[in-house]
Amino acid sequence: MNAPPHSDRGPRRFGWPQRVFSQVLLMQLAIITGVTVLVTGLFLAPLSAQLDDEAMRRALAIAQSTAAQPGIAEDLRTTEPSALGPVQSAAERIRRSTGAEYVVVMDRRGVRWSHPEADRIGEVVSTDPGDALRGQEVMEIDSGTLGRSARGKVPLRDTSGSSEVVGAVSVGIEYDSVRARLLGAIPGLLAYAGTALAVGALAAYLISRRLQRQTHDLAFSDISALLTEREAMLHSIREGVVALDGTGRIRLLNDEAQRLLGLGPEAAGRPLEEVLDAGRTVDVLAGRVVGDDLLAVQGSRVLLANRMETDDGGAVVTLRDRTELEHLGRELDSTTGLIDALRAQDHEHANRLHTLLGLLELEMHEDAMEFVTEVVGVHRATAEQVTEKVRDPLLAALLVGKATVAAERGVSLRLAPGTLLPDRVVDPRGLVTVVGNLVDNATDAAAGSQDARIEVGLRAEGRTVELRVRDSGPGIAPEQHASIFTEGWSTKDVPAHGKRGLGLPLVRRLAERQGGSVTVSAADGGGAVFTVVLPEALGTASPTTGGER
Repeated sequence: MNAPPHSDRGPRRFGWPQRVFSQVLLMQLAIITGVTVLVTGLFLAPLSAQLDDEAMRRALAIAQSTAAQPGIAEDLRTTEPSALGPVQSAAERIRRSTGAEYVVVMDRRGVRWSHPEADRIGEVVSTDPGDALRGQEVMEIDSGTLGRSARGKVPLRDTSGSSEVVGAVSVGIEYDSVRARLLGAIPGLLAYAGTALAVGALAAYLISRRLQRQTHDLAFSDISALLTEREAMLHSIREGVVALDGTGRIRLLNDEAQRLLGLGPEAAGRPLEEVLDAGRTVDVLAGRVVGDDLLAVQGSRVLLANRMETDDGGAVVTLRDRTELEHLGRELDSTTGLIDALRAQDHEHANRLHTLLGLLELEMHEDAMEFVTEVVGVHRATAEQVTEKVRDPLLAALLVGKATVAAERGVSLRLAPGTLLPDRVVDPRGLVTVVGNLVDNATDAAAGSQDARIEVGLRAEGRTVELRVRDSGPGIAPEQHASIFTEGWSTKDVPAHGKRGLGLPLVRRLAERQGGSVTVSAADGGGAVFTVVLPEALGTASPTTGGER
């Protein structure tokens, strides 16, 4: 099937690309870029908070160590605030050694006793020191006379033993330095993000290239059109199509396959062994039987299957219904046999006419009458015997015809003692198929043997029918008793119209469909005996007739 025209043929238009490869690549790149930006942002947000927290804790630690310095609390109580005072000298020494922006010592009124700008000593601080003066430690980001900073404030207690809060220490870390650390981390972070983005873009490109090869560089519209055409073709063709994956699960089956296999749409997605009974049909579909034009029997249908493997380990199986063709072939075989029988009868009839003519010319009229009576009586006796014991007209006609054909091949067909079948057969055509196949096989087996004969027994018990067909042929080896019911197995030459090995499997399927069984055993004196038991073959007996006529 030719692919539909590519959707990008014709005038070039700018915009969203149509090919699957291009669309998937762009979407993957957009997703990767978005995720990278998001992850970078999510990383920067806690990093900024972490740097702020580190700066505030550092300021608090410097303030704590300053408040713990011996003599500062005493100097605060005994001296005046001055640019040359001992408090200012100690605070500036600590500021320079720690790199803090400021170290401010204040009394309980909030008056500064130290400041980096000496002219501000003696002024009240610009931010509220209330929490620190009440004995609490404070960490915050705030703005003051020196700008925005990370701050730590601690109470300054009297070291003489009373632990009275006599003031507070406030230390600030320049916020620009914190921001500089954050900005300094961004280039490295962006480098990592860029590397991750490049690796993701390369992976997206490689995946898209693989997708391009697998989709044959088609556009989404082309794929949609192909799927629509596939669905239309699969469900319109008169061949069954079953697609399987590498594990033996059914991917799809079209309407004809559902009809031939007796399945519904719900079978898709399930293993073959789960939806079909074990047997040759499953073996053919699963690839355990290889070859072309493989025969299988599903229910009452004869199927012709061909299997083709796919690149992903699955397979596509096509099924054709050969039921009608097989019936026609069997009818052709029967017709050919009947023609041969009629040809032989024609010769025999000519011989009988010549004999009768000779008797009349010799004026042996009584002998002529006896000869005609004997010839007619033999055929009439056979027909009357069959119709008396086999009350179903279709089956009786079949046995009479089979007896004639068998006789012309030198085989005697007779009914077994005790044969009696009432006219209450539920499925006469099914029983005719079973009897016809078994008698045909028996005739082929017995033909040419010494004292060639076939014995057909039909016995009814309640609603159950037991059929026995015995022949005088060479018999069947015990190790072949199971394989003879397998589709395609046969000891005969292949006929001109097709294949053999379908009769006995069809007999078994028809018997099992009615809840019955078919078995084979060796006959006393040679030959084979086929026994078919059909539990529900007869209808309920009529109360007025008692089931008999």
